[in-house]
Amino acid sequence: MRFQHLVDAVKAGEAQPAGDLAQFVEGVADGSVSIEDATSWLKAVHQHGMRTEDTVVLTKSMIASGASLSWGEGPPVVDKHSTGGVGDKMSLVLAPALAAAGCRVPMLAGRGLGHTGGTIDKLEAIPGFNCALSPEAMVEAVNAVGCCIAVQNDAIAPADGVLYAIRDVTHTIDSVPLITASIISKKAAEGLSALVLDVKTGSAAFMQTVDQARELAASMVRTAEGLGINTVAQLTAMDQPIGTHIGNALEVVGSIRVLQGGGSPDTRELVVLQGAALLCMTGVCETEAEARSKMEAVLTNGAALERFRAMCVQQGVEPATSKALINHPERVLGMAEFQTCILAEEDGYVEGYDAMQLAQLARQHGAGRFALEDVIDPLVGAVIAAPVGEAIKRNDPLLTFHHTRPLEENDLRVLKSMVSVSPEAPVSNRRLIEVVDSTSTKA
Repeated sequence: MRFQHLVDAVKAGEAQPAGDLAQFVEGVADGSVSIEDATSWLKAVHQHGMRTEDTVVLTKSMIASGASLSWGEGPPVVDKHSTGGVGDKMSLVLAPALAAAGCRVPMLAGRGLGHTGGTIDKLEAIPGFNCALSPEAMVEAVNAVGCCIAVQNDAIAPADGVLYAIRDVTHTIDSVPLITASIISKKAAEGLSALVLDVKTGSAAFMQTVDQARELAASMVRTAEGLGINTVAQLTAMDQPIGTHIGNALEVVGSIRVLQGGGSPDTRELVVLQGAALLCMTGVCETEAEARSKMEAVLTNGAALERFRAMCVQQGVEPATSKALINHPERVLGMAEFQTCILAEEDGYVEGYDAMQLAQLARQHGAGRFALEDVIDPLVGAVIAAPVGEAIKRNDPLLTFHHTRPLEENDLRVLKSMVSVSPEAPVSNRRLIEVVDSTSTKA
């Protein structure tokens, strides 16, 4: 291995030679570094961490491995990134909502990582939707519609594309320096003026404690701010699934429900929270109250829904299909052959759903990947009928699991065990835990 000394330096907690680390990243991008060698380095970083200076070199090298977008005069260029959750469909709603609110949103998104769903996998459930946009096509789409959502490609941060895929199947996902470099390299390449980070914490998040989430948030904010991007991180709870729809095609349905002005209040609140932060950071709105009002308005009056439809057409969906999609999404996306409904066994209140168990079961049935070559089944997922805190009676439906092959007995046991019912109403917990910005990351 030509770069064994980098692995040795990581294990020893020593600085990696900047030029050699940059050369390693370049080799990952052009394929001259093998997957085996990249895996060895990733596992070393995952286990031992990496010096801050090396994380900066890694991030800059990832940016340099590909193209960067540039923008002329016009509305502010903004984006968001989430560290991943169960039912996390905010990007599908937020990008068109921000476009309708007066921003440009060139969103690069990824596929699923581990148990978490990926924005690109969700969008590819839409017939004809093309996520493979070149940098030039991204700029064209944003200039035409106000937003686009594209998969990371060989043109933008190609080194990260390779490392991202390897991390998914080698259990090296939850590493602060790797996550930081991966996320910030792509966002910096978009030419952003402002960025909001949704850093999730809880039993179904990669960062399971608030301290871990805070460490990651601070690392990303420092790195992005150092690259000239006005950045804020929101720490949000990820113990319960977000919204009512979980799974690739189903999350498109859930997103359209919110864009229609209804849908899950949980999903809508996170979209408003993230969008309002960006509107304030860029000066589009002067106060948080004004920014929230603007986000609420575009979700209620159909402006965001129309931007979503236009984005679909811009990215390859037939106009007739796009119109049908925003009115009757299930008819366009299809439904799974099997639907298993779990009923309440007693009266009470829904205390919670085990988001991790639900995501793992969905992944086992094809909603996620275990190997690079695995093909996603977009129809697999779940729809929650009784949100947390709702009063229920015995035999009321709790959730319906959508699947394309029959369930085994153990699957049924898992489904029944992932819902907890309490005789008393649970205490309502907000998603937002705290905010980390540039002032809070300074010693």
